Amino acid sequence: MNLFVSQTIVIQQIRVDGIQNSSVLQIGSAGVIQPISQLFNTGGFTGPAPQIPDPDTAPSVPLGPPS
Repeated sequence: MNLFVSQTIVIQQIRVDGIQNSSVLQIGSAGVIQPISQLFNTGGFTGPAPQIPDPDTAPSVPLGPPS
């Protein structure tokens, strides 16, 4: 059985608070959504990131009052 869907979708405004690695944002109909995972080294890094210092011993940055 073949099902053909014709749609017209008008979006005036859309707000997405967060998209994570395994999230899917779908607008309209889709036949099959194929999962895909891609990892890119766009910064050209060659080693692991440095360790985060202990927050109790690391110096903190003083922040001013909100403006």
